[in-house]
This record gives sequence, structure tokens and C-alpha cells, in this order.
Amino acid sequence: MELWDIYDKNKKPTGRTMKRNDWHLKDGEYHLTVLGVVAREDGTFLITKRVMTKAWAKDVNKDKWIGVGGHAEGNETPQECLLREVKEETGLDVSNAQGGYLFTYKRENPGEGDNYFVDVYRFVMDISDEDLKLQTEETDGYMFATKEQIE
Repeated sequence: MELWDIYDKNKKPTGRTMKRNDWHLKDGEYHLTVLGVVAREDGTFLITKRVMTKAWAKDVNKDKWIGVGGHAEGNETPQECLLREVKEETGLDVSNAQGGYLFTYKRENPGEGDNYFVDVYRFVMDISDEDLKLQTEETDGYMFATKEQIE
């Protein structure tokens, strides 16, 4: 069973955990997610299309392209989570890439039990199609997109 740490409104661990996808957080409690933006030196960004087999994907991410990311597991730092998620979903090792942490934003969903922080990272590296090994359980395609295409 996968456990996620519960954080307070200041992004400090409370010492408590929740079961994965067990949306019973109280207002003022949060879990942690990460988002990785992988860029190439030509100014394009790796974006992926989520599979539609996930329960939330049909409504939330239908035909949406996103960066790589996921939920931090218990006792996992945000950076450890990001490195793991990028490796699992794309096969890329960004541990030696240029870049790193950019910012954090907080998402509050009052009364829904699903409040979370998102730590956003950006990495720049020389990658090609051959470097990618997509995790088919999570990803249903990828593209290298310009900023304009993403907007």
C-alpha cells in the first residue's frame, strides 16, 4: 500500500500519512505532487499525453498534453519524487541535467479532501526520440512542442 505524507498549509510535514488516492484531507491539509518540465536546447519542451484508463483522466485530462509528474510517496523528498517520476514515465535520467526547482503552487479544493502542493522543476538536456522509453500505463504519446504550441 502506497502512503503519502500529509503537509500543513506551510508545506511542513505533519508526521501523518494518507493512503494513495484516499481523498479525506481536511481543509488546511495537503499532499505533495511534482511536475517536471523537460526542455531541449532548441527551445522545445517534452510533453506527454496521459492514458485514459485512469479514473480521473477521462474528465480532467481528456486530450490534454502535460509535463511529467506525480505524487510524492511517504518520506520521499520532492526532488527524489521528480527524478523517480521522470525516469518511470519517460526513461530519462535528469539528475545531471541543467536546471532544477522553479517554484511551488498550492491548490485548494475546499470540502473535496484533495488539497495539494505542486513543486515545479525545469530541466534542459540534449534528448531525442530514441532516448525516450515511455511507461505505457501512464503515457499515451509524447511530442516536443514549442511554447506557442503548448499555449
